[in-house]
Amino acid sequence: MLAKSDMAIFERYSRLAAGHDDFFPGIAQEFERTRRAVLALKGATDLLEGDRRLRVSIRLRNPYVDPISLLQVDLLARWREAGCPEDDALFHALVATVNGIAAGVQNTG
Repeated sequence: MLAKSDMAIFERYSRLAAGHDDFFPGIAQEFERTRRAVLALKGATDLLEGDRRLRVSIRLRNPYVDPISLLQVDLLARWREAGCPEDDALFHALVATVNGIAAGVQNTG
């Protein structure tokens, strides 16, 4: 799961939440501590050193899923600014990003 996570994208989502400045730094530090601990336990330099299939799958997935995630962050911000409309093209676009991300993540396990 650590290898599938992108803290830069997570930070963009986090900025949408109240308390981002209070919570994100601690989450980012804990993520990095955990990543280093897992690498130390595995005696590895890369989280997916022993799983070539998953490493390649993630590398191929990210160019498609990451832009959809960034679009979703933008759409969420706009949807909130518009008062969370339910019958709006913005809402339907937001739902499409949820489906796109879900499909991309599902394909990589």
